[in-house]
Amino acid sequence: MSPRRPAPRPLLAVDAPSLLFRAYYALPRSIKGADGHPVNALLGSVNMMLREIERHDPRAVVMCFGQDAADYRVELFDDYHADREPMEEDIGRQFEEAPDLYAALGWESAAVPALEADDVLGSYALAEQSAGGRALLLTGDRDMFQCVTDRCQVLYLRTGGGGAELIDEAGVRSRYGIPPALVPDLIALRGDPSDGIPGARGIGDKTAADLLRRHGSLEGALAAWAGESPRVRAALHGQAGELRDFKEVATLRAIAVELPPDTPTDWEAGAAAARALGMNALADRLQRQAAR
Repeated sequence: MSPRRPAPRPLLAVDAPSLLFRAYYALPRSIKGADGHPVNALLGSVNMMLREIERHDPRAVVMCFGQDAADYRVELFDDYHADREPMEEDIGRQFEEAPDLYAALGWESAAVPALEADDVLGSYALAEQSAGGRALLLTGDRDMFQCVTDRCQVLYLRTGGGGAELIDEAGVRSRYGIPPALVPDLIALRGDPSDGIPGARGIGDKTAADLLRRHGSLEGALAAWAGESPRVRAALHGQAGELRDFKEVATLRAIAVELPPDTPTDWEAGAAAARALGMNALADRLQRQAAR
């Protein structure tokens, strides 16, 4: 019997805005760089990345960026992301500096006009799997659970320490009671306050998951509306058009992307870039890594 071939090293696709915002609000703005401006988001995002790179040894890293609200989502639903505050100047500056720092570390940055970072992440995941590889998606956005397959898992950023939680197909089913492919259907029915999606009136998590288990999809539930309770009937029949739009808003748009070649993290260049920004402790950490 021939020995089993080792699994290919994964492509790590990263929701860069999710990391930067999380670091910005978790670390004090008194952490400043050589120019006197805060670098807390840059520092925190790189430290989070280093932890996951050490754990998962990716073949390459893609830092995905995008618009705050994709054009197609706003066209479908005017109130999408309507309650979000404008980006503060201190983090906006760090967003602008991030791609150069990431490039020094050997991490590619990618963005697609009119789309959000999550669409870009999903596209890289599909492309990597189509090429016969595996993908890991580092994000704090549970919408990305729709991408989970046997060759794509989500590294879900949790609050506090301990690193990201690996979410596989069994993890999605355990959380939601449905397979990953039905996550957009679930969002349409139960809503998503973080994105401003209200969902179906009177339908919460448990009812939404039950409808999808019994009918197989949002369309199946809409077709069977007459057999439900009065409350559920009213929502499914009266909001059918809205719910289809909500599902479309929650569904990622796939676009063609060019996969990066295998690229190791460049500890030396990353250390130099961090030191130039005034992040000396990070530079020392990267220098120690380079010396191993």
